[in-house]
Amino acid sequence: MLCHTSGMQSDIPWLSAKSEFRAQFSLADGMDFGQVSGEKKKSPPIKVLSSQLREGKDNRLNGKLEFNIKRLGQRENTALVVSVVWMQGTILEVRSDHNTVLLLDETGTFVVNGVNNIPKGNPCLLQGNYVMVMGMIQALSPEPVLRAVKMADLSERAAIHRRMWKFEVEDLQQTLT
Repeated sequence: MLCHTSGMQSDIPWLSAKSEFRAQFSLADGMDFGQVSGEKKKSPPIKVLSSQLREGKDNRLNGKLEFNIKRLGQRENTALVVSVVWMQGTILEVRSDHNTVLLLDETGTFVVNGVNNIPKGNPCLLQGNYVMVMGMIQALSPEPVLRAVKMADLSERAAIHRRMWKFEVEDLQQTLT
C-alpha cells in the first residue's frame, strides 16, 4: 500500500510532517486560503478534537454547512465557526469498503469517509497507524464524520505527535479571532 509520508527533514520531529502538510494546501488542490481573481476567500482548516465536534452545534447559513464549537483554553466561552477541520488520531478500523476509516483521538472516535479519493496517493490505511486528516465536516453526532481532503501518515513519530496534539489544538484556537 502506498504511503504518503514526509520527505522533508527537520531537527524538530513534528515540524517536517506538519510543514509538508501545510505546503500541500496549494492552488492546484483548490485549497487556497487567500483572495484569487475575485474568488471568495476559503476558510483554512481548524485543528480540533473529536469531543469538540461531538458537542458542537449546527449553524447552517445560506445553505453553507458550518458548525459552532467551543474553543479550548482560556477563551473557551467564545465559539469557533468551522466547516473544514484538521484532526489527528489512530486508525482503529478500516471498513470493508476501504474508503472509510474509524479513528481515535484522546477524546473519542470519529469517522473519515472518502479516503480513496485523496489526491497525491493513499495514506497507510493500516490499523494502529497514527494519521492526520484534513476534511469537510459531514456530521457531528452520534460521532463526528469527515469527508477526507488530505491525509498523511505520522506513525514514524507518533509518540511526539500524540503528546503535542492537544497543545497544538489549544494554541491555534487561542490565536484565532
